[in-house]
Amino acid sequence: MTHQVHAFEPPERFVAGTVGPPGDRTFFLQARGGGRVVSVGLEKVQVSLLAEKLEELLAEAQRRFGVDVPEAPGGQSDNDPLDTPVDEEFRVGTLGLAFDVDTATVVIEAIAAGEQESSGAGGDDDVSAALLADDDEAEDASLDRLRVRLTPAAVRGFIDRARRVVAAGRPPCPLCGQPLDPRGHLCPRHNGYHR
Repeated sequence: MTHQVHAFEPPERFVAGTVGPPGDRTFFLQARGGGRVVSVGLEKVQVSLLAEKLEELLAEAQRRFGVDVPEAPGGQSDNDPLDTPVDEEFRVGTLGLAFDVDTATVVIEAIAAGEQESSGAGGDDDVSAALLADDDEAEDASLDRLRVRLTPAAVRGFIDRARRVVAAGRPPCPLCGQPLDPRGHLCPRHNGYHR
């Protein structure tokens, strides 16, 4: 079976987005470049953790290597919808992050869910900050992957959009924190008796 590595170094566009109404959204990472568009599916928690870990990676790169990291996304924010059609290439099991000191870029790698993820090891919300070396790729060469290389300014724009996408869902219940449904909410803090 042929396994694909979808590499965009750098992409014309790399964003997190959703399809569907709040409460029934499907989350995607989408990369566009060189006349092609690749969309991979993932969970909301993975998008949230990816934004958080990218923020930490930028802070560490600035602290250790003196990389110039913008405070706010440079230029105009990307508020456009995902490119259509949104065809899921694979479901993400693991996300890997690395900072390439030579080029001062961030490498993000989304690896397809494999047998080890479905058996419980790793999990859907596994975000690992690891150096993506050629030797490591041989271990998981049997899994499809999406790899993008971004400048710190592009990463800052991705983080901004990812946080907005995650926050655009249903508002949380002020008592229990679970998402509020427009039809009502059976809150466990009220033993389900209060709507």
